[in-house]
Amino acid sequence: MKLIVGLGNPGKEYDGTRHNIGFDILDQWGTPHWSKKFQGLAADERGPDGRALLLKPQTFMNLSGQSIGDALRFFKDMEPNDILVIHDDLDLPLGRARFKLGGGHGGHNGLKSADAHVGGDYHRLRIGIGHPGDRRKVTNHVLGKFSKAETELIQGLMGDYHQAIRAFIRGNHDELRQHLAATKNNAKPEAKNSTQTSQNQKTVPPENDGKIALLLRQLGLSRKE
Repeated sequence: MKLIVGLGNPGKEYDGTRHNIGFDILDQWGTPHWSKKFQGLAADERGPDGRALLLKPQTFMNLSGQSIGDALRFFKDMEPNDILVIHDDLDLPLGRARFKLGGGHGGHNGLKSADAHVGGDYHRLRIGIGHPGDRRKVTNHVLGKFSKAETELIQGLMGDYHQAIRAFIRGNHDELRQHLAATKNNAKPEAKNSTQTSQNQKTVPPENDGKIALLLRQLGLSRKE
């Protein structure tokens, strides 16, 4: 059995934002029947590829590991390397996807929380959202919604993401990487271009007091980003 985790922040105000790409990928996985479990929304999927639990933690991003840890402890025969965490990645061009086992969290607080609760030996599916080119713009970029053109690009790659996940469930990592190779050809070449639709960006007030800093921590962001 595999555990497929999509990272994101709960609440309609975060629907369609770059930080919630993990949620989006699982939401478009056939017709999952979600139920409240493991501090999140879970769906038990069984089919020709094998059995997998889809999980969308409903904690804020920086507490995602609590939900993942609950699920891992519940299934006694599951190991950390049976987990695939799907998350946004600033260091990859829009749409590009990469797969790896273990590694650092790269400043992503969702991964940092997962590391704290299940260790670092789980698989990651990194989905590129591009970088705004200026660290001061990262918060608005990550919490901003995809433009129409960006949404179309992501939707065009959704089938490749899903096929890669199915290959993971089957335990075929070579096939998984073949599906992800398609995202290299179709991804947006210039990550900085993804910020040219300011009307779709969520404006975040200047971080000049403790309340704003607390909000950013809850959303899985930090001033270092």
